[in-house]
Amino acid sequence: MPSDGPFGTEREPSPYVELDRARWASLAAEETTPLTEDEITRLRGLGDALDLDEVTQVYLPLSGLLSLRVQAAALLHRQQEDFLQQPQPPRTPFVIGLAGSVAVGKSTTARVLQHLLAHWPAHPNVALVTTDGFLLPTAELERRGILERKGFPESYDRRALLRFLIAIKSGRDEVSAPVYSHLTYDVVPDEHVVVRRPDIVILEGLNVLQPARPREDGRSGLAPSDFFDFSVYVDAATSDIRHWYVERFLRLRETAFRDPASYFARYAALSHDEAVDRAQSIWDSINGPNLTQNILPTRGRADLVLRKDSDHSVRYVRLRKI
Repeated sequence: MPSDGPFGTEREPSPYVELDRARWASLAAEETTPLTEDEITRLRGLGDALDLDEVTQVYLPLSGLLSLRVQAAALLHRQQEDFLQQPQPPRTPFVIGLAGSVAVGKSTTARVLQHLLAHWPAHPNVALVTTDGFLLPTAELERRGILERKGFPESYDRRALLRFLIAIKSGRDEVSAPVYSHLTYDVVPDEHVVVRRPDIVILEGLNVLQPARPREDGRSGLAPSDFFDFSVYVDAATSDIRHWYVERFLRLRETAFRDPASYFARYAALSHDEAVDRAQSIWDSINGPNLTQNILPTRGRADLVLRKDSDHSVRYVRLRKI
């Protein structure tokens, strides 16, 4: 089939090789998923079509590819040590960046990959960190007048995120990251998750593939992706993602929004039609523009793209050539 966007067409060269679901699934045909049905249920996000087939046919092959990359990095580390003819510090963690829109299912993808990768004996310690913790506190966003742009690149403490990645790639024994509460819709003061000498770090977030911002002096700065060993973009048609966002909003209205402590508790009393209107309004004014202006343009920077169908299942995979 012809490819779209930055991937080229049948008549144009592309930096990616495209594999349909059946071809991709065949790459792990002899493997058995280590996850049970109960584990898959716990890992599934709201609205995601995650089941045993999806894990076996999509995420098991991906974990195998990533494991191969991790082991190749370990081999390169040993070869560089031999080349330098002197002992080197232990290999730094293999960092995977995982990007995609709100409601596309990237958090579920990150959790599944974390659990699958931890089952490979070569790298049992797999840490998952989300960039939500690096959002500026709500009070600071309000002070800057950008609360309605939460999730846009300017709403993050970019320097803190870069310091975290630099520490990870410097081989620090312990590195901490701030924690975000989706209940209170804010960073949790004085609470951190500590990452201790992981083999792999998965960094999941909307804008992790954003390029570096130019400095005031004209020089180019650093970008989070400068520290990635591999990157994944979870993709789908914008119209499908919008539909999934509205569906998720309606489910949250019946669950999490009913908690009096929830930042969104005011939405629990909305009627069905009012909730649909509100969800569509939020998408059209915030999440949709963020996707089209900031997130989607970074898709071509990913090493691998998981393209989802309207039912949330992955239809095909694009893998960057090497």
